[in-house]
Amino acid sequence: MVQPRQKIRIGDLLVKNGVITEEQLNKALATQRLQGGKLGNTLVELGYVTSMQFLEFLAEQLQVPYIDLKYFNYSKETVKLLPETAARRFRSMVLKDEGDHLLVGMADPTDLYGFDELCKILKRPVRMAVVRESDLLRSLDTVYRRTQEIESIAEELDEELAAGVSNLEQLLVETDVEDAPVVRLLRSLFEDAVQVGASDIHIEPDEKVLRIRQRIDGVLHEQEMKEKRIAPALVSRLKLVCGLDISEKRLPLDGRFNIRVKGRSIDIRLSTMPVQYGETVVMRLLDQSSGILRLEQVGMDTEMLKRFRHHLHRPHGLILVTGPTGSGKTTTLYAALSELNRAEKKIITVEDPVEYRLPRINQVQVHTRIGLDFARVLRSGLRQDPDIMMVGEMRDEETAEIALRAAMTGHLVLSTLHTNDAVSTALRLLDMGAEGFLVASSLRTVLAQRLVRRICESCGSTATDDPVLQNWLDCSAAGDKVSAFRKGRGCPLCNNSGYRGRVGIFELLEIDSVLADALRRGASAEFATLAAGQRGFVSLTASALALARQGVTSLEEVIRVAGQAEDVPRLENVPVGSSA
Repeated sequence: MVQPRQKIRIGDLLVKNGVITEEQLNKALATQRLQGGKLGNTLVELGYVTSMQFLEFLAEQLQVPYIDLKYFNYSKETVKLLPETAARRFRSMVLKDEGDHLLVGMADPTDLYGFDELCKILKRPVRMAVVRESDLLRSLDTVYRRTQEIESIAEELDEELAAGVSNLEQLLVETDVEDAPVVRLLRSLFEDAVQVGASDIHIEPDEKVLRIRQRIDGVLHEQEMKEKRIAPALVSRLKLVCGLDISEKRLPLDGRFNIRVKGRSIDIRLSTMPVQYGETVVMRLLDQSSGILRLEQVGMDTEMLKRFRHHLHRPHGLILVTGPTGSGKTTTLYAALSELNRAEKKIITVEDPVEYRLPRINQVQVHTRIGLDFARVLRSGLRQDPDIMMVGEMRDEETAEIALRAAMTGHLVLSTLHTNDAVSTALRLLDMGAEGFLVASSLRTVLAQRLVRRICESCGSTATDDPVLQNWLDCSAAGDKVSAFRKGRGCPLCNNSGYRGRVGIFELLEIDSVLADALRRGASAEFATLAAGQRGFVSLTASALALARQGVTSLEEVIRVAGQAEDVPRLENVPVGSSA
């Protein structure tokens, strides 16, 4: 059964049903003529209707269902009945095979031409449904992965190398040959990584296979290729793009380059390392087009954000953001710098590398090979009359001491340290050789953070009883049952992981006079005890468990962050963290 096509004037219907006024419609039409796009999107952008309100109204007028893709479990095989080019062109996807017809979701079901083309391509009767465009595009990115395309190009490149391409370097230097297999393979790798939101790509040659791994939401996902011989071609091509020496295979190398993928500007930070079976490459992907988050968006709860801002706007002192690699420290620091970035403030940063470029801020790239290290730039920067300085990382005693003295002499200094929690951060400065009086006089606050995975909205459900998890809860004195928490079952939208996206958890330690006195005396044990008992102090584990109680993350993620059960405090009277 082919659903009868209907031609409607959605603007007139919205006015007729009292959803918007005639004046609002005229303004929206005028805006649409200037900016282009669809009327529905224009009405939403102008704030005349909400996205949900518009879609439900459209579904009602067309007498078709509205389907929220976040909660709809579809089959990837069914979705792939429609070729990717047609799905993206007509903003549509096959949701369900209902036997005598196909249920197809469309972002714009008033597109009669698109509907006719879908019927021709699918060669099946079609029933239409309305879906949100942003959810549709996200689902298409998840379903139409580049996995098979990558494997196919890898085979082609392997055959080309096997056929006797003796001068690999000459082939690679021909940078204008965009159709070369090695170029197409790398392009597919980047497109696939951007589609699924990967933060890193790992290229790892092994004895018999080549492994391509992508870090998605903090967890690596692996694809194995039997074409091991293509690894040197990939590494050499990437070195060429970075301007590195392709003949140097004995030493680690670092570089960076920029690419455009699906209209987005992506900065790539590249690192090579010689290993047993060749060279491994790790690339960090930084999406420059997504912009820098505001402090309200990083995930701190209202009370913690207020306390952090209090120290951020003080005229001097040292503020540290701590956590392991990939915990979001840089995102938080840039959000803080963006808030401090005003015409009346001189800001200098010392970074390795400069990840995001900010207007008005003087950003210095460290270059250790020519002696331009953190300490040297920091010393010179203090002669540039700065109000605020940001040090990418405190790596040694000299850098720490200069930063501490700068904070003590009228400058606001922001930096990072790789420590497990906020309490151990101040003690780490003492271990690095900094004087106790210097740390006590300069350090104002420490923000420790981690990223935990969000439960997928589409497949989240109540957690089933598990003796191991229950034992952990009992040992931690949390006082909960496993069945009070949620977990993800796994679905196509989250690549069957049960998780989609991440959220920050934080602990904030403010150095008051009592803690400063303990630091001054070098009383490490006393400082740790006083810090853990500080009024309003909430540990990382407590923050994670509060999010799990809200259903934002799972108990397994809490345990991954917390480690040992004895590290988990009781959570009575602990304020619930924000899940923003």
